[in-house]
Amino acid sequence: MSQEEIAREAIKHALKALRRRHLVEEGAHGPALIALSTPIISQGSEWKEKAENLETELQQCYKAQSRLSEQLVVEVAESRASKASLKENESQIASLQEELTQSRDECSQLKADLEEKIKALELIVSENHQIRAQLEEMIAKAKNAEAENKMLIDRWMLQKMQDAERLNEANALYEHLIDQLKASGLEKLARQQVDGVVRRSEEGAEFFMDSIVPTSYKHKINAHEGGCASILFEYNSGKLISGGQDRSIKLWDTNSGTLSSTLYGCLGSVLDLSITHDNRSVIAASSSNNLYVWDVQSGRVRHTLTGHTDKVCAVDVSKVSSRHVVSAAYDRTIKVWDLQKGYCTNTIIFHSNCNSLAFSTDGQTIFSGHVDGNLRLWDIQTGKLLSEVAAHSLAAVTSISVSRSGNIVLTSGRDNMHNLFDIRSLEVCGTLRASGNRVASNWSRSCISPDENYVAAGSADGSMYVWSISKADIVSTLKEHTGSVLCCSWSGLGKPLASADKNGVVCIWA
Repeated sequence: MSQEEIAREAIKHALKALRRRHLVEEGAHGPALIALSTPIISQGSEWKEKAENLETELQQCYKAQSRLSEQLVVEVAESRASKASLKENESQIASLQEELTQSRDECSQLKADLEEKIKALELIVSENHQIRAQLEEMIAKAKNAEAENKMLIDRWMLQKMQDAERLNEANALYEHLIDQLKASGLEKLARQQVDGVVRRSEEGAEFFMDSIVPTSYKHKINAHEGGCASILFEYNSGKLISGGQDRSIKLWDTNSGTLSSTLYGCLGSVLDLSITHDNRSVIAASSSNNLYVWDVQSGRVRHTLTGHTDKVCAVDVSKVSSRHVVSAAYDRTIKVWDLQKGYCTNTIIFHSNCNSLAFSTDGQTIFSGHVDGNLRLWDIQTGKLLSEVAAHSLAAVTSISVSRSGNIVLTSGRDNMHNLFDIRSLEVCGTLRASGNRVASNWSRSCISPDENYVAAGSADGSMYVWSISKADIVSTLKEHTGSVLCCSWSGLGKPLASADKNGVVCIWA
């Protein structure tokens, strides 16, 4: 039975007991009441007193019954409250048991995940050990390959030295024949018989003279709007070619300072220029990620060479064949192109961007100058790195120029130094500098004179500096530009010298 039913039964029993007591008391008091009803004067007051006492006791019994009833109601209410609290506690216990079960399930799942992760970690550690073993094996192979590469470079350098010795012998023979044949008027025949300093295929080679150090400007031309980043002379000619941010290529007569023709079609700023050995085609490197090839005679674009994914900052054409072109862009690639086919034949990928490049005189090697300050040599056929040397420590190489004989490479860098390297040994054979000379940009171009006696370079203050290679000292300082000088070029005839600045002004120096 529930507590509420027990309480009800207790109340019923208490009420029955009170009734029985009341009946017993009424029965006990009955004779007294009868006696009182008799008119006995002597006992009247006594029985009246007893009757009042009995009535008082009866009232007290009723009051006791009332208190018991109230206590019973309170106990019933407390019983109900206890029952409600018990139900609430039971529901909370059930909820906690459900949460405990859920937590146990989650703990089991986490244990399973942990075991799976431990197995995966053990697998990764095992793979790591295998990869380390493979890496050590590859490092050993790389060291062996490096040793073989060094041996091949040594053999290649030995071959180059032998070729240089044969070239020196040919030059000596050439000079000897010239001395013998000057009196007989057969100098031209001697040039055809001996492949010496000047190639037989070069038009105008017979007009070559020693380079002349300029002292003043002959012409000052407002060539391009927004700046001129590249200029060069045609081979064995006084005609100058310039390219600027106005996306045009212009050809100038340096004798009169007049514009001969203009080439259009470039879709970006011109950052570098080159020309084929026969002076028939001009190639421009552009900020539009493309190279453009013009036919000089017709003025039309022959090819648009696409493939780079960033601005093309350097270009050069082989001095042996007008077919091969090499370019460098800020997508960390160097590309070799075939002008006859009009597409890329080889791509060299390297971690450091290339700012400038040039072909060797035999057309088999590419010289490249990089942002990390190194000069690198590449094989044009295989694209393999042949050698590298720190040309400018902790400073970007901005310019590379190969001498006419092919024995010297001139590099300029953001350290405001101009270094001359002997190609046969890749050792520095001269360093040129000046206190006021400051390289203006990552694509500032310097040049070496055709007779290999002088070096010219522009400065951020608008000055042009000319050094003597033999004396390693400045022989001329030219001041006419009002903006930073970005590039310069020396005519293959020995004169004139030309320079261009960021304002688009071109100066012809005489």
